[in-house]
Order: sequence, then structure tokens, then C-alpha cells
Amino acid sequence: MCGICGLWQPTGVNERLVRSMNEALVHRGPDDEGYYFDGPIGLGHRRLSIIDLEGGRQPLSNEDGTVWIVFNGEIYNFLELRQELEAAGHRFKTRTDTEVIVHLYEDHGVDCVKQLRGMFAFAIWDHRHQRLFLARDHVGQKPLFFYQRNGAFAFASEIKALLQTSHVSPELDGSGMNHLISLRFTPGTQTMFKGIQKVPAGHSMVVEKGQSRLERYWDLQYTQKLTGSEVDVVDRLKKLLLETVRSHLVSDVPIGAFVSGGIDSSTVASMMAVASPEPIATFSIGVKQADFNELPYARLVAAKYQTKHHEAIIDEDLVKLLPKLIWHMDELSDPFGFGIFLVAQMAKPHVKVVLGGDGGDELFVGYDRYVGNTLVDYYCYIPEGIRKHAMRTVIKLIPDSYTYNSVAQKIRWINEMSLRSGGERYAESMSFLRFTHEMKEKLFTRRLQKQLKEDFYSRSKILEHFDAANARDIVDKMLYTDMMTRLPEHLLRSVDHMTMAHGLEDRSPLLDRRVVEFAASIPTEMKLKGRCVKYIFKQVAKDFLPPELLSRSKQGFAFPLGYWMKARLGKLLESLFRKSRLADEGYFHQSYMMELLEQHRSGMADHNYRLWILLNLELWWRIYMDGMVPEELEETMDEWLAVGAA
Repeated sequence: MCGICGLWQPTGVNERLVRSMNEALVHRGPDDEGYYFDGPIGLGHRRLSIIDLEGGRQPLSNEDGTVWIVFNGEIYNFLELRQELEAAGHRFKTRTDTEVIVHLYEDHGVDCVKQLRGMFAFAIWDHRHQRLFLARDHVGQKPLFFYQRNGAFAFASEIKALLQTSHVSPELDGSGMNHLISLRFTPGTQTMFKGIQKVPAGHSMVVEKGQSRLERYWDLQYTQKLTGSEVDVVDRLKKLLLETVRSHLVSDVPIGAFVSGGIDSSTVASMMAVASPEPIATFSIGVKQADFNELPYARLVAAKYQTKHHEAIIDEDLVKLLPKLIWHMDELSDPFGFGIFLVAQMAKPHVKVVLGGDGGDELFVGYDRYVGNTLVDYYCYIPEGIRKHAMRTVIKLIPDSYTYNSVAQKIRWINEMSLRSGGERYAESMSFLRFTHEMKEKLFTRRLQKQLKEDFYSRSKILEHFDAANARDIVDKMLYTDMMTRLPEHLLRSVDHMTMAHGLEDRSPLLDRRVVEFAASIPTEMKLKGRCVKYIFKQVAKDFLPPELLSRSKQGFAFPLGYWMKARLGKLLESLFRKSRLADEGYFHQSYMMELLEQHRSGMADHNYRLWILLNLELWWRIYMDGMVPEELEETMDEWLAVGAA
């Protein structure tokens, strides 16, 4: 796991800029740095040493020095590929997986990426053809950003590195922000920064003769289904998962596991414990509020496998870390990211690599909305006129409790979703707890709405995947949509940036390409059985987990923000909104921001997700547009929190 960057300038690369870019990524690779310069190209690399600690320095070349690579990630089938390449006559000078990619490129060109199984973002400079080739892994576990401007092309693992160059300056991309506050991600190649783009998951890019082209090299198909019995599918899935977890344990440094208390991370940790000759290290965090605290379930796994368990309780004071998290994310930090940041901070003194359960919900139907979207049709037997008017009036009278997935939220969600169908319903469900189109009409100024024009409607970014031919039934359509959008650009980006903030490598066995493709081939009725989510995965997990984990309701990695915002955090939000930079710059209506805060504090509605987004945007603007350093903002937030406690 590392940080990579590079700059291509046809008139000759500026070495100083490449070094500045690389220095901005030091947290991703604190162990070493390396550079390669050749006429128009400059490559930079920050290394977190995991495999071949002594010999794996980058940039790394082929035998004659005509092909150079900077690589971030892990290739889990590199040993098999190495054997094939050696049989073909290639000579290796290291034990790394990085060198495998170089020789694959020599033999297969840009198609080399199709043979890789792992998580990766890399750039290859081909001196003979004066070609720069970039690629991002199949499901987007590793990030890769770029810009093209004034004849130059630059790329990096994080946006902050691109901002070190003289070719691009921080400027808000209104379209990216518009979709992010509704969907929790910026779609396609978009980011929050104008002019800065990202390579989407499963895509590669070629820059040659001043021209660039972006191509998809992998897509996920749900149309071809397994025909075996349930017993056969369970047996095959169990065998595949055990093999995959073992392949993810290859390392020359200590490895541990994140255990949230949910089924996915607990199953991965359990399989890891079974495969490890020594007790593994596990790491968990929790909160004081019982309805959000998952530590008791994490402890069950730790006790069953006698792991070296580490845990911590956190409280609302953690919010003062938010400027630091936003700086690491370069965009908004989801509450989920807080959990990853803090558990990674706890793990870093003990291990250098951790395994997690990312992707289980998207692969095996784990979210409530998958069930909800199929059950709403029954609710639609109530005449639409009643649902649209009378039910809305009645539901408004139900007070929000601020608990996780409160009854009021569920009833309101079902009623609103019943007024839509198909892809429109799923698109609306994605933004329901955040900013819907109607809410953005109240929040955005007329100037911003006019600027967005037809790009105002975020649902179109969901429908382009939901309506694709890759899946047929509604559940598979939802799964495919999530795999193409929220998983890579929200969840996996948070995991990457929050673990790399501490120089910690996170591996996700459930997102191994073989597992992903096998899961897509499992019939829907084996993944969602009646109202039982993740049915087939639970049949595998029951051989490894305590029964209490299998029977519990899904909770998720969350914090009691709703409670906190009614108390001390409410004062902080009030102070920040009264000095809103987004309002000052003519993007938001300050009055609507204050209205949302007052409704939340009075108990009229639970707006914690929306208020969190606004809090993030205000801090993001101060860091990236106004140039404030995170430490300065932390001091200010300390003062505001102190006022809230008084």
C-alpha cells in the first residue's frame, strides 16, 4: 500500500512539482520515497513496505529500463502470474507483486490489467512508445485522480497532491457537490474540485501524443445464474471465501482484523483466525449509547477465537477531529469514515495490515433498503391519493426518536417510496435521508440552480446503472447500481483514505474479483429469502460465528449524531451556520440551513445526516478555498464545543 503521483509535460517535466506532489502523500507511505524522471515524464512514489521490505523500492522497471511503474495496492495472484512469466523467460530482481505487473505489460500491453486479481492503482511509463498507462482495480478499492490542463497531465492517489502543482487551483465544482450531498458520492469521473477528475473503478487510461482515452476493461454481470442446489452453493462459497482470506494473509509484516460487530467483518476475522497459526489481533470501537454500540458483539468473536483484542469508547468530542478527516478525504467525511479513522489509529501501533468485511452488504443483499424496495409494492395497495396527502399529514405527527433506523424514519421512507416505482424509487431512496431534489431547491440559490441546469437531477446518475442490461430483476439492479457507484466512490474511498491517514493497509477479501463475480451469479432468492437479508452468506457464517451475531438485526457502523446535535454540537452548528461561507459565496440560503438546525433541535425532525453534510461543507470550504489549516479549525471547534457545554 502506497501513494503514487506523476506529471507529464511535453516540453519537459518540472521535477520540483513532482517532488511537492509526492511530499503531500507522505502519510500513505512513511517508509520510503522514490522518483523517476525521463524527458516529459516524472513519477513519484511513497512506500508503505509490506512485501520484500528490502528490495521492493519504486519506481521499478523491467529488465532493460524501458518500462517503469509506480504501484499502489496488492496483487493476490502474483505468485501464479510470476511462475508463468518466469516460464516465458522473464527475469525478476525482486520478490514483489509490483514487478509482475511490469512484465505482464511487456507481454500483453494495456490488456495486462485483465489478468490481475487484487486492489490496485498504478501508472506505467512506456519509454519506447512514449505512452503513459493508468489503471484502477475492478471494484475501486484504490483511488486514482487526474487532471489535464494547458497541455499537461497529472495523476495522484489523492487530490491534495494534484493541488501542489501550478496547473490547477482549488475551485468548487458545483455539479460534483450537488450530487455528493444527495448520493454520498461524486458520480463517474467527477470530484468536488473543478478540473480534477478520477479514474472510475474497472477503468484504464492511456495518455499518448498529448491525447488521453478512458476505457472500461471490466464490468459485472448478473444475468448468468448458478443452477446448483443451495447446499452446493453454500459449499462453493465457503471454500472460495476461505481460499480468498488465506490469499490475503500474504505479508512480511504483522496483520490484524477490524471487527465491527457485524456479520461481514466478524466472518472475515473468524476465517482469518482459523487460517492463522497464532492468535490474531482484532480492533473495535464503540459509543456509550446502547442503541448504537456494537462492542458486545465484537467481543463475542474475540472471545470465541481468543484474539488479541483492542477496543475503545468514543464520544462527541471526536467531532473536533473533523477538519483533519476532511483534509485526508479531500472532500466530505461521512460519519462512517470517523469509525475507520479511529479504529485505524488504534491498530497502527500493533499491525501494518488489517483485513475487513467491506462489500458484504453490496454482494449478498445486506441493506434494509433492498428489502424495503421490494416490500413497498404491498403498501401501494393503499390508494395513492391517501398516501400522497392523508398519510403524509399523519406521519408528520410522529416524533423522531434519533435512534438508529427509527420507526418514524421507516414509516416516512415507505410512504415516500410508494409514490415512485422502479429506478425512480431506488434513486429517491438513495437521497431520502440526505438532500432530496426538493430540499436542494430550498437550499441552493437561484444562481447555483441556473449554473447546474439539467445536471441538477441526481437521480439520472443512478438510473444510468439501474436501467443497464447487466441485471434483470429489481434486487440485482439495486446491487449492480451500488457496485458501480456507492461502493467504490463512497465506502471504499473512505476506507482507503482513513486507513492510509495512519499508514495502515486495509484488505477486503469479500471484494476479491472471484468472490464478486461468484456472488453476482448466485440467484437472488438465495441472497434475499423472504425478509431475511444475506441469507446465503449467513449459511456460511454460521459455521464460524456465535449464534447471537446471526440472529441480531443489522445496525451498521454509526454514531449517535442525532443525539449529539440536539446538545453540544447544536451550538457548534449554529455558530458555523451564522458565518456560513457557502452562503457568503452565493451558493446556499443561510435561512434554510438555520431552519433545518432549528427543526432538529426542537424535535420536529431528525436532520442529522443533512446537518452533518452542511457541517462538512463549511469546514471543507475553509480548508480548501480559504486556506485554513486543519489545526486552526480544530482550535476554533474546541471553543465552540466549550460554549455548547456551558
